[in-house]
Amino acid sequence: MSMRVKHPDKKNALSVIEASEKELMYTLKLPVIDESAFNIIRNIYECFRMLGDARMISKGFVSQDHIEQIKELETIPVQTERPIKLIDTLRRIRHNINYYGYIPTKAEAEDAISIAKACFYPLLEALKKELKSSNLMDSIEKTAYKYALQNAIRYNGKANPGAVI
Repeated sequence: MSMRVKHPDKKNALSVIEASEKELMYTLKLPVIDESAFNIIRNIYECFRMLGDARMISKGFVSQDHIEQIKELETIPVQTERPIKLIDTLRRIRHNINYYGYIPTKAEAEDAISIAKACFYPLLEALKKELKSSNLMDSIEKTAYKYALQNAIRYNGKANPGAVI
């Protein structure tokens, strides 16, 4: 589990969130049969992973593995019908599909869909709300910085003598 620190990129985070939402909408339209189970599970897992990645990008972190991205989702304070920790089960199934030739069943795909319906949209909305409030704080900080610079110029680098605290 290694992470690199970068600059927070809220615009990229929103783009990743939008892509994950579109991918999930597509995946939920797939017919649920034994032959499509591996695609459904992998796609649903990938949508959750993208949400975790988006949150990390918005904070200025880049993860080198999927575990951190899923753990990031577990830190979002949100009410869901099923435990968010179940997303890690999807990660493990996907890993087995990709690296060990595991063939999931229709029942496992249906469970993945149930997890997605119970957890994805609450996480998505919480993340969007978090990014909007974060953008508001960035705007407030930029405005405060601008006025601080104006005051520094106006009063020769000294505090504004008429400021009210």
